[in-house]
Amino acid sequence: MKVDGKPNGLAYAPKHRLLLAANVGNLDGSPGITVSFVDVAEGKMVADVDVPGRTRWAVYDSAQDRCYVNIADPAQILVFDPASLAAPISAIEVSAAGPHGLDLDRGTNRLFCACDDGALIALDLDSKQEVARAALAGGPDVVFVNEAFNRIYIAIGDPGVIQVFDTRSLALIETVTTEPGAHTIGFDSKRNKVYAFLPGSCRADVYSDAP
Repeated sequence: MKVDGKPNGLAYAPKHRLLLAANVGNLDGSPGITVSFVDVAEGKMVADVDVPGRTRWAVYDSAQDRCYVNIADPAQILVFDPASLAAPISAIEVSAAGPHGLDLDRGTNRLFCACDDGALIALDLDSKQEVARAALAGGPDVVFVNEAFNRIYIAIGDPGVIQVFDTRSLALIETVTTEPGAHTIGFDSKRNKVYAFLPGSCRADVYSDAP
């Protein structure tokens, strides 16, 4: 399925059978900084929307039927209605530079944005206002929320750690050493396991979490 640019963040809206792809540009140097909507049943792109800056991560909120896409600069989170296949319906201003990792937690009704300047920001999903903030060990990349345990996992390639925060208080629970450059993780919500991909040693570490 072709989209307009190199896809980075992905978010799936099952109600509409649409996959949102946040694109970061084309290999030939042409812009391609867009958000594409793909009809997964038809296997083709059905809409492509220009955005104001480089995209990062994306996430879908089933409760409000909205897609959120991080924009690195200007620092904001775009809000899309997947039913309209149109321009974003609003933009949430982010008070830290370089919004990067993004996930949400229905239990606390919060959207979590990890930013390049070393800030973790929690925003209320209803008011779209910042409600809490915490300092990170470095510039983050991938983040995942564990709703069952009220935790958020944040991969930080430099110095090479995963930081774990409480999604309610944003208190730091633990810092786990991985290796330098390890900025990508996966999360299995059924087994409560975190997978850290380690480029230096060409392996993956598996971590089990418990309440």
